[in-house]
Amino acid sequence: MQRKDFSRSIRNAATLSLLSVALSACLMEKDSSGFNVASNADTAGVAGGGSGNSAPSISGTPPSQVNANNLYSFTPTASDADEDTLTFSISGLPPWGAFDTRTGELHGLPSDADVGVYDSIKITVFDDSSASDSLGPFSVTVQAISMGAVTLNWQPPTQNEDGTPLVDLAGYGIYWGSSAGDYPNSVKIDNPGISSYVVDNLAPGTYYFAATSFNYAGVESGYSDPATKIVN
Repeated sequence: MQRKDFSRSIRNAATLSLLSVALSACLMEKDSSGFNVASNADTAGVAGGGSGNSAPSISGTPPSQVNANNLYSFTPTASDADEDTLTFSISGLPPWGAFDTRTGELHGLPSDADVGVYDSIKITVFDDSSASDSLGPFSVTVQAISMGAVTLNWQPPTQNEDGTPLVDLAGYGIYWGSSAGDYPNSVKIDNPGISSYVVDNLAPGTYYFAATSFNYAGVESGYSDPATKIVN
């Protein structure tokens, strides 16, 4: 985890400009036709040494935060005018992260123990000539999840599904999940006198709840209509 006399400046600038002009004049020659032409020294002074290679470019906006126990993923956009093969490197890689040197993707699944700020992350792209460009530094904050709770209330049933009186009610089943009709979580309440229940330790999201009742013989009803609740 990682968390500089105004008038004199004007005169200096003017002097530098004049020297630059004088130097340029010295580097000009006349060909046989009398026209000024650039000497070889001009070419040697061009940045990049006249190799013709274009440096790659990299861009993108990395997500600045992620909840603990949720997947983090970011892949930058990179290109090269010469269509060179690009490779990537990273500095400041978070301990919960992994990095793909072929695509530049940073991904990982931080846990509750990773809550905090991870800064000074930088992704660099290289071309075949080792020319490079970098994205960052940037930071990623792993946030703790605030767990929520939902209180369910119901009226005890008085009839069986066939309409006959219910005289042997033994308890209830409470079911819930992230989609209606699919309930991977459940709890059994062996007390027919209870008519409410608190489901806690719920991560943020949308939940669907359904209830059943059962008798002393263990015969259980079908699901009730689902109740929906958003936990923030």
